[in-house]
Amino acid sequence: MVQNKEPMVLESVYRHAKERPDALYMTQPLGDGRVDQFSWARTVDEAKRMAAYLRSLNLPPKSQIAIVSKNCAHFMLADLAIWMAGHVSVALYPTLNAETVSYILEHSESKLLFVGKLDIWDELKPGVPDDLPCVAFPLAPPTDYPSWNDIIQDHAPIDDEPSRDPEEMALIMYTSGSTGKPKGVMHSFGGITTAGWRMAEALTTTREDRVLSYLPLAHAIERWIVETQSFLVGFSIFFAESVDTFVEDIKRARPTLFVSVPRLWLKFQLGVLQKIPEKKLELYMKIPVLSGIIKKKILTNLGLEQVRFAGSGSAPIPAELINWYRRLGLELLEGYGMSENFALSHMSQPGNSRVGYVGNPYRGVEHRISDEGEIQVKSPGDMMGYFKEPEMSAESFTDDGFLKTGDRGEIDEQGRLKITGRVKELFKTSKGKYVAPAPIENIINADTLIELSCVAGNGYPQAFAVVQLAEDLVPKLGDPSVRKEVNDGLEALLKKVNGAVVQHERLQFLVVPNDRWDISNGMLTPSLKIRRSAIEAAYEASVDEWYGSGKKVVWQS
Repeated sequence: MVQNKEPMVLESVYRHAKERPDALYMTQPLGDGRVDQFSWARTVDEAKRMAAYLRSLNLPPKSQIAIVSKNCAHFMLADLAIWMAGHVSVALYPTLNAETVSYILEHSESKLLFVGKLDIWDELKPGVPDDLPCVAFPLAPPTDYPSWNDIIQDHAPIDDEPSRDPEEMALIMYTSGSTGKPKGVMHSFGGITTAGWRMAEALTTTREDRVLSYLPLAHAIERWIVETQSFLVGFSIFFAESVDTFVEDIKRARPTLFVSVPRLWLKFQLGVLQKIPEKKLELYMKIPVLSGIIKKKILTNLGLEQVRFAGSGSAPIPAELINWYRRLGLELLEGYGMSENFALSHMSQPGNSRVGYVGNPYRGVEHRISDEGEIQVKSPGDMMGYFKEPEMSAESFTDDGFLKTGDRGEIDEQGRLKITGRVKELFKTSKGKYVAPAPIENIINADTLIELSCVAGNGYPQAFAVVQLAEDLVPKLGDPSVRKEVNDGLEALLKKVNGAVVQHERLQFLVVPNDRWDISNGMLTPSLKIRRSAIEAAYEASVDEWYGSGKKVVWQS
């Protein structure tokens, strides 16, 4: 049985509502500068009213209830209502296609679906079974479903304060499917509670902290750091309205904790360098008085001037990018975790971080490297298993209870972990040499010309990389002078990469394709990681031609 000395999720939420009923918990943008604010008292009242409705449906105990929505206040209210009613929450990424939506709803045996804030409802809707009951959030697209507001108006709140046992299942988190069909990762109330408290301990989180919620709540990082931790500690959450209003959303929140993915940290950097060329910025940073002014102005313009903890996760982040932010006075710390351990694994410690390493294990987490070089982790946040996949669940752990991460790594003398690639991503050239693509991609992605890259070359004499240019560059490529400048920059990058890796991992050429990778075309996962197999398959027919061109930089026509 799972033992938890710290207060559990629901008990913590009830406590906040009693001790601080009028304190601000959530701020939800409504458009046109308007916001809706949720106190702790309102949060618990609405959740209890929706829980009363869910109870009235007489669903089987511990039924799965799904949520498909972008981040919004009602996502969290729905989670609380589901748990109060004695059920299990299943979150779907709001960017999935109809086929995957259909698969998850069927596989999870979901008995009801909350439909929320969505940009592509018309694409998702065909995946929702006609006979599945649905409830629409206030920010949902127009539907015929019963609305959240009507339901809570028609139902009195439940008059009890239900609690859930630590060993009970709280949620099923479907992986983003970078390899095959999504798997349903089951987490217990005890596991998510411990994970939330360990994060609060590591960050010394308090009720006074503020967070902007924008990474998908279907993803482990956001569900852990923002939702679960906020339920436990009670800090304030602000939601992002849209991509177009993102900077305004950050400035409204003035976050003290800010966690993102490498792609967004890179976009922030590119935005700064568009306004201040890199050489000029470097010059300013060397002038003592001016340096402080410039740093403060940049962080203020990004809305990050009050951030006391800045983190990056989900994918490797280039060391150069971490150092760039640190020169601005923002100690960007890298973390590591998986859906399978609710991301409770490793985090760089303030003042004790090592660039290129994801840090030390959290308290209560054990780690080791297997004889095959695989990182293995035992965490209080480890999953209960994969839903309806007992054999796969058993195969994911060693006999002594360590999770097989599938990642390759090494541990330094201070116990800090470095990720060196995926065990299954290694490929062999025709010369019989193995190539680990991730470290090479990390070097490529550090260049300001590049947004993403994919190193390939299985069965060929030498590896190559397909790259996505920084988004702001693409519209300018019609100018021959800009295209030449970019081409020269890519040739210099190729030389730099080949000077940094061992001989058998050197790249023969870089390829600039004529398409963009995104979630909708299957090249990226919902958490913005590359889908390696999809990218390789998309360009397979062109590879021989690329090798035959003899060019260092190949522009796909």
